Amino acid sequence: MGNTSQRASYRLHVLLDEAAQAAGARVEVLEAVNMVTPDGLWVPDIVVADAGDTADDAVSVDAEAVQLVVELVSPGNAQMDRTVKPAAYARAGIPHYWRLEFAPAPRLIVMGLSGGRYVEQATALPGTVTKTDEPFPFSIDPAGIARQ
Repeated sequence: MGNTSQRASYRLHVLLDEAAQAAGARVEVLEAVNMVTPDGLWVPDIVVADAGDTADDAVSVDAEAVQLVVELVSPGNAQMDRTVKPAAYARAGIPHYWRLEFAPAPRLIVMGLSGGRYVEQATALPGTVTKTDEPFPFSIDPAGIARQ
């Protein structure tokens, strides 16, 4: 992950954590944690999982406990983040998949699981605040996350 992605991942983690706490959601926001799925092991950029469901080693979580996965797309991993990973996450039954794209401008694509695949629910564009209620109320302007 490049510096821009690392900073963006940290900022998004903090925002998700604050929103979860404000909503009283019993979740943990985790970065780069091993997620165990029927397809094997994946390491999403950000995972929002049920609180207390991380393994004792705190480095892995079962997909059944995961409410949201966020991937930050960089040119080197775009194909994986846009096709391969969401298909695996959908098969694992993870209800929400968000993708933060940086080019040509920062945008957050908010997707929910429907009929075994992810359906786009909203796209947050820079300079506008987009709100979502799932997995808890959350508002975002991607411009603030992706700033240098």
